[in-house]
Amino acid sequence: MSLNLTLKVWRQKGPNTPGDFEVYEARDIDEDMSFLEMLDVVNERLMAENKEPIAFDHDCREGICGSCGVVINGIPHGTKKLTTTCQLHMRNFKTGETITVEPWRAASFPVIKDLVVDRTAFDRIIQAGGYISAPTGAGRDANEMLVPKAVADQAFDAAACIGCGACVAACPNGAGQLFTAAKLAHLNLLPQGQPERWSRTIAMVDTMEEYFGSCTNYAECEAACPKGISIDVIAKMNRDYLRAKFKDPRSTVQMDMSQAGG
Repeated sequence: MSLNLTLKVWRQKGPNTPGDFEVYEARDIDEDMSFLEMLDVVNERLMAENKEPIAFDHDCREGICGSCGVVINGIPHGTKKLTTTCQLHMRNFKTGETITVEPWRAASFPVIKDLVVDRTAFDRIIQAGGYISAPTGAGRDANEMLVPKAVADQAFDAAACIGCGACVAACPNGAGQLFTAAKLAHLNLLPQGQPERWSRTIAMVDTMEEYFGSCTNYAECEAACPKGISIDVIAKMNRDYLRAKFKDPRSTVQMDMSQAGG
């Protein structure tokens, strides 16, 4: 079945240029198309009319990379739970419907053009400590370092974060706690992440606070997360941050030394 839709799309030529909504008709859209495929069809028709296509981020189109995030009818990635924009199919809409499409609305994600935003702030958090120190050489046996299943499951769930930014876009405070906490949890829970656990936590949380608002437990981040990451990871992050700051002064000293050396 095909759909006829009306799109209200945010258009903005650049970060320093005011933007506004423009209305487009999306006709004969196959209900089995993804949302991004629908935008492709609209763009092809715009280009055929010698008009500038709508700019939007995308890459894998498999719900893995986190590039495709937009706000659809006021909700990051749309109304379907646990679904990225690229995996949202048009059968979730009704013919004749008007769909509003916007970029992430957050001060930490400035608009580059149309639906494309700058998520460099996330990159800076990862650069601050989202890694482990590992010796080079041959791979170690998988069973050499034992990890309890419950811990492995928690780490795996946290590692599902794709860094799309829906948590920030959904939060009334524009907070980045869910993203940062997920990236910390999947390293801090595992034995391989222990050597830098405390310095990593301080570095990543302090960097996060430079760009994002504060968490006040609205839990909108959890509701909007396409991977269903629980806000429990934020509690773990807060606990580790307090311990790093007040219960293990060596971590603070080590962090200060590394910063001085850098």
